[in-house]
Amino acid sequence: MSANPAASATSESAEPARNLLVARDVHKSFGQTEVLKGIDLTVTEGEVVALIGASGSGKTTFLRCINLLEEFEQGSITVDGDPVGYTDRGGSRRRLSEGRLAAQRARIGMVFQSFNLFPHMTAAQNVMLGLVKVKGMAKAEARSLADHWLARVGLADRADHHPYQLSGGQQQRVAIARAVAMDPRLILFDEVTSALDPELVSEVLGVMKDLAKSGMTMLVVSHEMLFVRDVATHVVFLDSGRIVEEGEPHAVFKNPKSDRLRAFLGRFTDIIGDITAR
Repeated sequence: MSANPAASATSESAEPARNLLVARDVHKSFGQTEVLKGIDLTVTEGEVVALIGASGSGKTTFLRCINLLEEFEQGSITVDGDPVGYTDRGGSRRRLSEGRLAAQRARIGMVFQSFNLFPHMTAAQNVMLGLVKVKGMAKAEARSLADHWLARVGLADRADHHPYQLSGGQQQRVAIARAVAMDPRLILFDEVTSALDPELVSEVLGVMKDLAKSGMTMLVVSHEMLFVRDVATHVVFLDSGRIVEEGEPHAVFKNPKSDRLRAFLGRFTDIIGDITAR
């Protein structure tokens, strides 16, 4: 232990941030349609990176490639230094075993547009499922952890409710608790407020803000531009399967360099003045 805590803290804070997600030249096609056309992206530990762009630009497809819900044909993705999905052996690209893929997915949380909760299970049981089945946790320990995370998302009094007894915002908060309870290295959010009534959006975004403050590494697809401005550390604009522009939120919103990004931001004229004013 250092005799000078201040010096030790300074030394530790000077260490460069560690790259957690590294994507290089990622290509993905559906039939003859190329959806991702060479994505290069690095996300460092503790970052909150927002992917923005019009529908069909490849944002969701890219998220699904990261945890291999979609296979990608070219390029590489590594999470925590571990190649996702494939390994290169002597110049030959080979898919990893299902056991390795399952272990990788357990380290990458994902929250979807639809809540994907099991309707016959309570909120607590939905959170517990992966802890017991994937992590091999005892049910009592899993229940304790589920209660902890449900309380963290403001649902301590809803743990034994079934999804049909919960509002859309509450169901999405259960889905977030389920993902975070697995202690992922990276968590992916795919337009998690798009299926919610407007009055329920803020409660879900509030939970995401708290996760960001806690240091969770997050990759977020969102059209909630005020949220992106306030929470993201980095913004990436995709168009037609390519990264067109990226940077700090204020710089991207206030001084877009490309005509395509200017046109996209023009869709948010009602709030864009507020976005750039701060």
